[in-house]
Amino acid sequence: MFALLGDGNQWVDSLNQLWHSTGLVGIGSSGFWLNIVMMAIACVLMYLAIVKKFEPMLLLPIAFGMFLINIPGAYEVLYGTKGFVVTDAAGAVVASGTQANLLAAFDWLSADMFTGDYSLVAQAFNDNGYNAVTVVSQIVANKGLFYYLYKGVDWVIFPPLIFLGIGAMTDFGPLIANPKSLLLGAAAQVGIIVAFFLSVLFGFSPLEAASIGIIGGADGPTAIYLTSKLAPDLVPTIAIAAYSYMALIPVIQPPIMRLLTTKKERLIRMEQLRTVSKTEKILFPIVVTALCGILLPSALPLLGMLMLGNLMKESGVVPRLTKTASNELINIVTIILGIVVGSKTYAQTFLTFGTLKIILLGVIAFAFGTAGGVLLGKLLCKLSHGRINPLIGAAGVSAVPMAARVAQDVGAKEDPQNYLLMHAMGPNVAGVIGSAVAAGVLLAIFG
Repeated sequence: MFALLGDGNQWVDSLNQLWHSTGLVGIGSSGFWLNIVMMAIACVLMYLAIVKKFEPMLLLPIAFGMFLINIPGAYEVLYGTKGFVVTDAAGAVVASGTQANLLAAFDWLSADMFTGDYSLVAQAFNDNGYNAVTVVSQIVANKGLFYYLYKGVDWVIFPPLIFLGIGAMTDFGPLIANPKSLLLGAAAQVGIIVAFFLSVLFGFSPLEAASIGIIGGADGPTAIYLTSKLAPDLVPTIAIAAYSYMALIPVIQPPIMRLLTTKKERLIRMEQLRTVSKTEKILFPIVVTALCGILLPSALPLLGMLMLGNLMKESGVVPRLTKTASNELINIVTIILGIVVGSKTYAQTFLTFGTLKIILLGVIAFAFGTAGGVLLGKLLCKLSHGRINPLIGAAGVSAVPMAARVAQDVGAKEDPQNYLLMHAMGPNVAGVIGSAVAAGVLLAIFG
């Protein structure tokens, strides 16, 4: 009987292996408690999504992804084992594996070399005749579910697909009926410019600054698209900042809108928009794609998919495709994107001073974007002799239809019978185009 149970040492080894497979093995380390802090932050975000209903479609999957990845021991299961890849000048792999693998294979390496930018590791390879020029940290073993799902971000698949769905849900009629809305959408992009220059002053490189600045466009897919091209290491932080601020638009925008407008301006009732013909709505995505494509080809992956979705909707000849793009497709991609973006907030790499700076710059970008739209709205109000309510300028940021709803709500608090929503939708959809164009410009300059 005892023979069937095996040797006592085997049981001890098995129990020891079981213990080391649990997240509790690191309970005494600082990393363990950092994970707990991030899990607590994730719970706060889930509370805001579930109880306060702050854009739950975005915030809930992001928050749960954040919660999931910071469970001690989960990273190695969901993403895989981190290690290092050493390449030469031609890009060929010289060596790869975990730190333990590399230390065992090359006796001239030491653990203290694996710090900072790993230049000491590259130098050690050079000193031993390997001509290594780069050392990067990445998943090298036991690749898990999230490793593969995140390829939709790495390969820039998810953002254009979301733009396809947005286009299939968007009515550009208010923008066509009131072309001045384009100016308000453009003015709201001032946050991108302000955040870019502030980021450079804060010590970020131009590529990183461009990626941080795009947060001011209030467009999560655009932020992910541009950052994955210019500064891939910042994708998690910038995506979290962009999506979190989008979800918190009802909190961030109203104080700025009330500060920059007078009660008299907020009470302005705007004339009803003209009816836009079906022909105009069909021609609009075709003309915009042609013009922007010729002038700025780098914006086409986002803008082209946005306009394709809208053309499917307005043509009326592919109702099944329109329904799929605006419902099943965008919902599936949003779930996956939200979870994997949240899963990149791993405490050991996310809780840094650099992250805090980006979060702060994101708030500034958002605030200046809102202010830019409102201030131009005030100017247009004066030029039109009081026929334009400046509040609709705040909707010039790209978050559709959240920003437009906020403009409606702020106006309704002054006059419950004042219906600004459709007027605000013009700048709002203009902001979607504006953020895609801004991303194209930054990509053309720095890409």
